[in-house]
Amino acid sequence: MAELEAGSISMAAGGGGRLRNALSGVLCAFTLLLIGVLAFSIRLFSVIKYESVIHEFDPYFNYRVTQFLSKSGIYEFWNWFDDRTWYPLGRVIGGTVYPGLTLTAGTIWWLLNSLNIPLSVETVCVFTAPIFSANASWATYLLTKEAKGHGAGLMAATILAMVPSYISRSVAGSYDNEAVAIFALIFTFYLYVKTLNTGSLFYATLSALSYFYMVCSWGGYTFIINLIPMHVLLCIVTGRYSSRLYVAYAPLVVLGTLLAALVPVVGFNAVLTSEHFASFLVFIILHVVALVYYIKGLLTPRLFKVAMTFVLTVGLALCFAVVAILAALVASSPTKGWSGRSLSLLDPTYASKYIPIIASVSEHQPPTWPSYFMAINVLAFLVPAGIISCFLPLSDASSFLVLYLVTSVYFSGVMVRLMLVLAPAVCILSGIALSEAFNVLTRSMKFQRPISDDTLPTAGDSTPGSSSTATITTSTKNANIKKEKMGTISKERSSKKSRKETELVGSSPVRPEKEEKLCVLPSEASAMGILFLIMLCGLYVIHCVWAAAEAYSAPSIVLTSRSHDGLHVYDDFRESYAWLRHNTEVDDKVASWWDYGYQTTAMANRTVIVDNNTWNNTHIATVGTAMSSPEKGAWEIFNSFDVKYVLVVFGGLIGYPSDDINKFLWMVRIGGGEFPHIKEQDYLRDGNYRVDAQGTPAMLNCLMYKLSYYRFAETDGKGFDRARRYEIGRKHFKLTHFEEVFTTQHWMVRIYKLKPQKNRVRGKLKLKLKSSSKTSLMRKGAGKKNPWR
Repeated sequence: MAELEAGSISMAAGGGGRLRNALSGVLCAFTLLLIGVLAFSIRLFSVIKYESVIHEFDPYFNYRVTQFLSKSGIYEFWNWFDDRTWYPLGRVIGGTVYPGLTLTAGTIWWLLNSLNIPLSVETVCVFTAPIFSANASWATYLLTKEAKGHGAGLMAATILAMVPSYISRSVAGSYDNEAVAIFALIFTFYLYVKTLNTGSLFYATLSALSYFYMVCSWGGYTFIINLIPMHVLLCIVTGRYSSRLYVAYAPLVVLGTLLAALVPVVGFNAVLTSEHFASFLVFIILHVVALVYYIKGLLTPRLFKVAMTFVLTVGLALCFAVVAILAALVASSPTKGWSGRSLSLLDPTYASKYIPIIASVSEHQPPTWPSYFMAINVLAFLVPAGIISCFLPLSDASSFLVLYLVTSVYFSGVMVRLMLVLAPAVCILSGIALSEAFNVLTRSMKFQRPISDDTLPTAGDSTPGSSSTATITTSTKNANIKKEKMGTISKERSSKKSRKETELVGSSPVRPEKEEKLCVLPSEASAMGILFLIMLCGLYVIHCVWAAAEAYSAPSIVLTSRSHDGLHVYDDFRESYAWLRHNTEVDDKVASWWDYGYQTTAMANRTVIVDNNTWNNTHIATVGTAMSSPEKGAWEIFNSFDVKYVLVVFGGLIGYPSDDINKFLWMVRIGGGEFPHIKEQDYLRDGNYRVDAQGTPAMLNCLMYKLSYYRFAETDGKGFDRARRYEIGRKHFKLTHFEEVFTTQHWMVRIYKLKPQKNRVRGKLKLKLKSSSKTSLMRKGAGKKNPWR
């Protein structure tokens, strides 16, 4: 009778378990859908508060390329030579751009139009980043689930959907490479960890394809191809080598490198630059270790020692040969095979010493502590708990997450832009910490409930991925049956392949109760802990919503400010570009600092001398030298480039700090790096940069000063600069080689035209003609007799 009761309980438990799993799967899918909606909607403040417009500088180039792709097709895109940039050199777009973003947006636009959804290319570009932020949140769930289960995955995905560090580069209108690259980064890591857990060659192939998409999307793919080899080497050193590790890494290196070489902007750099050498070296080490393990399974211990000696000898010789070849390749390069940006990551002082063009970019500067708090907020306090959770227990997946966090923390400390790479690691570790904390606290509350005499508690499931047991204790009113037949039903779950039900074994419920009570806290402490975590999460949500709505939603091309008389909107950039588009010739050349090159070509459709690609340091140094030179020397430089208009950004009237005057020292440094007659100390007074009465003669007479402050004293009679908060030094002067043709409403953008050379030469010719005519008249008069003599 007892056996029949136990069997019926087993069937009921099995049916209930299947129903519970189905309901949990539906609830998980619905939660993920809500997370995706959250990630998309929180990034729409820029569209709601302002308008659907492209942000920043680089996105305008990507938008222009996507427009060309949608109109001309993929083949024309690969062969596109753009003659409107870097005049007179031009630029081969197909071979110098990472095509992942533009191909993705172009494909979305084509699909929508194929479905008769007539959206413009600009609209697709504006909303590409919010769409892929939802994809990144789902990829975060998958990656975290592989390490610590569904609960941690959902928590990490929710955190990533709102983290300010990621929002800063993925708001609606932020059409930059990182919009799709972060999703590709996380998804590649997920497929690598998935292959580690399953040993499936299918997932290994998908990992290589995802890595290929990352290579197409962003130059930060080198982070992947260095982080994964570091983890493989860590597993080998710590004795965690397995066939799954081999399957996860070997196809990624071989297939991923071959695919990466197909991207024109990468090409043979995938095998020739130092950023990729670590992956090849670990690839060789992995094969040596695999060969050792294979031989160990075939030979006796005595023969294995002999074989080991031979294998190690050959392996070391091969490694030394490869290292020698790599050293020879590296030694032939002046930068030792590293790119300038990579060297600036390894040596934070490298860019400031040797490549000022890299150091001049604000996003390449080291972050401050407040910027960390702004980017990740309270997550900084949860990360240590997440690291501890990864070691309980330590697996290949959890060790990869810890290594990811450690490396990304270092790189984010070197360059503020790479805080974007840190964000997923922080969110994953914080999600694990919160999930484990809520699990302990809620379980403690559960086991504090009063227990009746005829029922006993059921042991809770442990984290997915590890074996879990559920004990069902049957009790009857018959004391003899209870003593003789008290059974438990054990379910043992293998590594995500099959589930087995073991036979009923007699056991006492005392031991499971003791094991559960090891993690049980007092009910008061549990309730306080839950309230504290909920309050912490609430503060995080408030900060994220504020950051998305206020800090990162304003487009840089349309500026706003608040004062006692309300909101002020400054649309000077688009005003100036519209003037250039409608009041200048199509083939006119416009000179400006490289920051505004992409916007000028995209919005004004005019040819520029330099732009944000910054691939030719000499060209940029020439423009910097012109801005640093006196008016006549600057005119000669610009005239040699057929420049007709010069554009400068000036914030002295409204207090805009990111104008060309504040960037001027970088123009001097970059120009002086190529042209030694430009010296920074000539523009400094006792080491201080000043444009007031204490400014140096070189500063007060350079072209940048004149074009910025021309007629500025007429605005208030004093010439008070609100951006630098002092009165300018030289107020009343005239321009001899340039003429003002347009100044925007708030004086933010000023456009000048080069005076033609023929006007000045014509004056000289008139003087020469007058002098020559006088001379000829004198000669003629000398040949005639004076009638009055």
